[in-house]
Amino acid sequence: MTEDCFYANYDRKDYLHFDSKVVHGGLGCEPVTGAVSFPIFQTATFYHRSFDISTGYNYSRLQNPTRQELERTMAILEEGADAFAFSSGQAANMAVFGLLKNNEHVILSDDIYGGTFRICQDIFSNLGCEFTYVDMADLEAVEAAIRPETRMFFVETPTNPMMKVADITKLAEIAHKHGLLLIVDNTFMTPYFQRPLTMGADIVVHSATKYLSGHNDVIAGIVVIKDPGLTEHFQMQIKSRGNGLAPFDSWLVIRGIKTLSLRMPRHDQNAKKVVEWLKTQPKVSKLNYAGVGGMISFELDSMETVRRLFNDLKMILFAESLGGTETLITYPITQTHESTPPDVREKLGINERFVRISIGIEDPDDIIADLKQALE
Repeated sequence: MTEDCFYANYDRKDYLHFDSKVVHGGLGCEPVTGAVSFPIFQTATFYHRSFDISTGYNYSRLQNPTRQELERTMAILEEGADAFAFSSGQAANMAVFGLLKNNEHVILSDDIYGGTFRICQDIFSNLGCEFTYVDMADLEAVEAAIRPETRMFFVETPTNPMMKVADITKLAEIAHKHGLLLIVDNTFMTPYFQRPLTMGADIVVHSATKYLSGHNDVIAGIVVIKDPGLTEHFQMQIKSRGNGLAPFDSWLVIRGIKTLSLRMPRHDQNAKKVVEWLKTQPKVSKLNYAGVGGMISFELDSMETVRRLFNDLKMILFAESLGGTETLITYPITQTHESTPPDVREKLGINERFVRISIGIEDPDDIIADLKQALE
């Protein structure tokens, strides 16, 4: 957010309940025209009224009103000091790891999204940074992995795709005791179910492509910070890398967030029903569910069952991504985690019989019926 913009001192609406905050966002409406649907400022540049008078906007790579409304909204929802909207979740993660200096060290969840693993191993390792992957639920192992050059913890909770859960509050205590940053990827939970900054985390990241937008129609990423001292770093990332979210994409995420409080309970309720059904299925040999949210992963009894499942589904869609209105089934070994080394995948349990499913908001009986006919 840019402090010199003409409506920078917006009302944060802290007096509203969460269900109202998602609807009304940062400003609630555009303040000059009163437009209830915040406008898409589809412009590259901005007119200066005179030599010494500016609206506070210069060039959309630097700041754009539509993107800023999304950023204001996410700062409110995650209860942070500031937020930044990026062109993808990967771009958001790149900006976070951009905090690292040469030879600095990061401790990450061992079971982590393959794209995050690729950023660390293929990009930042080549810049001299080092990475250690730990089960973040094992607090002793986390503390034992800390080195003098450690700079941050990067945590997924629940993890993707094994759904392992870590204690954010205790991880924050350990991190801060050693002067480290705690970054939490909150994509699976969203601020509807979990607000890491209120539990001690320093930075929250999202693939806003997923539940925040919720309709499988946009690629976007979000960073929310607790300490305003980090604002300059993320503003520089957007200004210099040119990875800020475009106006129309920002508007799509704003629109998606308005129904977040309606969609997340439905994802959760549907997933719970599907989990209970999966528990009864003899061809399901292992089931992973965090107890809340719409994400499930499971292992099947054979490759024959896997092929039949993917080939015979009628309503459920075989596609990458998650968090949309549609139920999607994914094959992690060749899709989301193809960048993870085979030995690491095998150790985690991401094998050729392993599948991940993002439960949508359809009728849960239809989801179960589709799985049933494909498995049988």
